Amino acid sequence: MDVHETAPQLINWDLAAATAARLAPPGPQLSAAEAASAVASLRRLADEAVPHVHRITRLDAAEDLRDSQVLVVDRGSWAKANTQGFAVMLGPVLTQLVEKKASELTPSAARVGGAITGAQLGTVLAFLSSKVLGQYEPYAALAPGSSLPEAGRLLLVAPNIVQIERELSVEPDDFRLWVCLHEQTHRVQFAAAPWLREHILEQVGKLSDSLLGNMDSLMERATAAAKSLRDRPWAGIGQPVPSRGAILDLLQDPAEKAAISHLTAIMSLLEGHATVVMDAVDADVVPSVKTIRQRYTARSENRGVLEAFVRRVLGLDAKMRQYTDGAKFVTGVVDAVGMEGFNRIWESPENLPTEEEIHAPAAWVARMG
Repeated sequence: MDVHETAPQLINWDLAAATAARLAPPGPQLSAAEAASAVASLRRLADEAVPHVHRITRLDAAEDLRDSQVLVVDRGSWAKANTQGFAVMLGPVLTQLVEKKASELTPSAARVGGAITGAQLGTVLAFLSSKVLGQYEPYAALAPGSSLPEAGRLLLVAPNIVQIERELSVEPDDFRLWVCLHEQTHRVQFAAAPWLREHILEQVGKLSDSLLGNMDSLMERATAAAKSLRDRPWAGIGQPVPSRGAILDLLQDPAEKAAISHLTAIMSLLEGHATVVMDAVDADVVPSVKTIRQRYTARSENRGVLEAFVRRVLGLDAKMRQYTDGAKFVTGVVDAVGMEGFNRIWESPENLPTEEEIHAPAAWVARMG
């Protein structure tokens, strides 16, 4: 059996993308002219956001982002791009798993399992596809086994942006520029730290190695986590929940915890830095920014019970905490040593904060001397 031919079958990526496209809820009703106008507006505002990001972050990498790859997509295309990104990130893991289970895994079993897993992943992506406004995807343009390109892709999910701006009754161009500021900041981060994509892949690999080495106990933990979800009284939103989401409750081994702690710190840094950039703009850049912030925050706090449950299971509430924790870290460091001092963070992996330092900016400042 050819391991490299079988590995991709463990997750049917095409089926995942097709399932997500089929199950994704419909977006807002737009005429052809309205859709074309929204796409053109988002492309223009993505370009306009670049000099503002450059001014706020003081990262010269921002100067090279004009006219670079920005894709305005629908929900199905966003899901497909994410399956491509997952395929790159998980390709080595799937290969290892096939090698580990070679004696037990036949090609037909891999195909059946891949179809099941692909359908499950597609269902999750369908839910997420209506929630994401934009995303910098550093891996989506790659085929498994290829080298990393110089830059990833920025995805702006047009139907979601239009839907939210309508729900909030805010000025469309103001809201779209506000969103673009956040997403363009993510592009600047990876441009300023070209080593970051490989570093994240390495950390995912370390976590995967540990999980694969403890496959039997992982299955036991998965069963226990499922029972916990079944028995938990979810009707009350205020019920105690796992700190990072039910899925991440499975991580118990010290190596697993160390890997996820480092990845959590990286994600908190990236999301917090982008949030600080969004918060740094004033009415001169986005005239209705105060109204947008107030209404967007209020909307985020009023989720239904079902959505709150799904978000907790997937660990999405943890992602929201990353925005807050990371922003406090970035603000604390900038207040202490200025933006130039903060920007040392992009020089090397050694300069990245630990999860503990995310909650104690002064500790990072002290470590950096």
